[in-house]
Amino acid sequence: MVSDAKHDSPAAKRGRAKGKKMPPRAAAPRLAGNAQALAKRLGITLRRPELMRQALRHKSAQQELGLPSNERLEFLGDAVLGLTIAGYLHRSHPELAEGQLTKVKAVAVSEPVLAEVAREINLGAYLTLAKGEEQSGGRNRSSILADALEAVIAAIYLDRGITLARKVILALLLDHLQAIERSEHEPDYKTLLQEKIQELHRKPPSYYVVGESGPDHDRTFVAEARLSGRVLGKGSGKSKKQAEQAAARAALS
Repeated sequence: MVSDAKHDSPAAKRGRAKGKKMPPRAAAPRLAGNAQALAKRLGITLRRPELMRQALRHKSAQQELGLPSNERLEFLGDAVLGLTIAGYLHRSHPELAEGQLTKVKAVAVSEPVLAEVAREINLGAYLTLAKGEEQSGGRNRSSILADALEAVIAAIYLDRGITLARKVILALLLDHLQAIERSEHEPDYKTLLQEKIQELHRKPPSYYVVGESGPDHDRTFVAEARLSGRVLGKGSGKSKKQAEQAAARAALS
């Protein structure tokens, strides 16, 4: 993983391209809390595996196990991640002003991007969660995944130092960084909005296309995100999907 920005092997990519069925992801119970298995997936060796085990321990499991959660590591990992991304952007883009660098960095270290990276390495399966948190979908919740990824980064930093931590960060995020630099990255606002709403209301929002305009080859759609008949946000786009994403983004803001 340290030497490759994508976790899929070339064989896996070829198999997927040919329509071959790939092996399913390992079940969470076997991987939960398994620091060595995650380290192997990342392509690193741990000297102090207890740090990685803590990084994988969500606060919901702290009371059940009587062990510290990953919250303090998350705090440190956020700083290591920010420094690494800032250094990369500073070196790679001497033409960008401070304000532009800040905008790109903000997207790169945002919850949607970090959660997407965490899903790519199946991080949710390695987490130690309380039963209630797991039953409510905690292994795939963006906020939990993003926080856990930061904690994992901190564990690597404390265990193996800043050089290896930087290599892992760039291996994981390089493709995303390049997409952001090309202005091709778009967070999944609909998923984020659904997660936020279900935490409070236990039901997802609905989307309605309420208008469209322009010629057939250049249509503009307008959509609303609603909950129980109440309009949460409204947005427009060149497709219904883009309009719904824009409505979800407006609702989140």
